Amino acid sequence: MKKAVKKLVNLGLTMIIIGVILTQKDTIITFINSYFNLNNQSVTLGEKNKYYRNYDFSYVQNTDNFTPECRQDILNIYYTAINAGKNTFTFYCSKDYTTCLDDIKELANNQETLSYINNFVHPYNGFQHIETEYDSLGKITITIHKSYTEKEITEIEKKIDYIEQNVLDKNKSTIENIKAAHDYIINNTKYDIDKKSNGTTNYESDIAYGPLIQGYGICGGYTDAMELVLERMNIISYKVASENHIWNGVNLDNKWYHLDLTWDDPVTPDNSQILDNSFFLIDTNKLLEIETTEHQFNQDIYTELK
Repeated sequence: MKKAVKKLVNLGLTMIIIGVILTQKDTIITFINSYFNLNNQSVTLGEKNKYYRNYDFSYVQNTDNFTPECRQDILNIYYTAINAGKNTFTFYCSKDYTTCLDDIKELANNQETLSYINNFVHPYNGFQHIETEYDSLGKITITIHKSYTEKEITEIEKKIDYIEQNVLDKNKSTIENIKAAHDYIINNTKYDIDKKSNGTTNYESDIAYGPLIQGYGICGGYTDAMELVLERMNIISYKVASENHIWNGVNLDNKWYHLDLTWDDPVTPDNSQILDNSFFLIDTNKLLEIETTEHQFNQDIYTELK
């Protein structure tokens, strides 16, 4: 008797569920399609901040297609969102891109690739770290934790104003002004040996705040500082990274050059200041002639420098 009652209850519940599905079929399908983006749900970038770079590179390009259909589309979406200064951004996998979530998971855990993307955006839009959340239905949300605070940006911009007004000279050539900025940053920065040696420091030496405000830097700080001056000069550039080092790539007259302030400010035994020019606007052949350990970079990423 009890078994019969149980069967009737289960049958009744099943019929109720089937009835709900049948009567609410359109609502359920609409919800799934919207969530799953099967109807090509429109995702737009929205407002870009003032540090947005309106140009593309071989490795990543700005996009208005936020329904990825391949891995390169995902890289472009990440680049576009970071480049636009977003703090969070949500997009959806295409229903036809069957490996989308696998590629998202791989990228979310691939710090090297994420760092490559970061090197192509304005330093103020670059991230200190980035988080990726995703669900089984193909909704992806990235959260971008930026490297610079608004307070730091305000202070740094005042210093860039000073450099523009007192170091750069409108009557001099572009190369002469790059050299003047190169020399100014080096002459006013000490290499942060403690940060490099044991990871502890009292300075923000891995971002531009260290060299420009505190007077101490490591390669990340030197590179960001120079990048900000190049931005002020309306010169296209990006950051070039090897396994353990980073420096500037600079576009002049449609040709790309290396610029490494860190290696032009060598550490000396007596802490005396030396201003070198060995890594000032040189091509890749010259770079790899004079140093092959710290400057072995992936030329498939930075193809402009090949």
